Amino acid sequence: MDRYVAIGEASEALGVSITTLRRWEVEGKLVPERTAGRQRRYDLAKLKPELFHAAPQDRKTIAYARVSSHDQKDDL
Repeated sequence: MDRYVAIGEASEALGVSITTLRRWEVEGKLVPERTAGRQRRYDLAKLKPELFHAAPQDRKTIAYARVSSHDQKDDL
């Protein structure tokens, strides 16, 4: 039996914000069902974090920049 949840519970299940779920809907990555009142409902069976989160990659910092405000001018 499919279990559908509201956007808040879906965001917790995936570990992302509600805004991210809405953006993924616009991008076509995750399309929720809609109730008669047009509320989003997400199928828990389809909410697999590994489908939406990229695998961690080794990253290197190649540059570092520091910006000072005008108030800090005398400290430079």
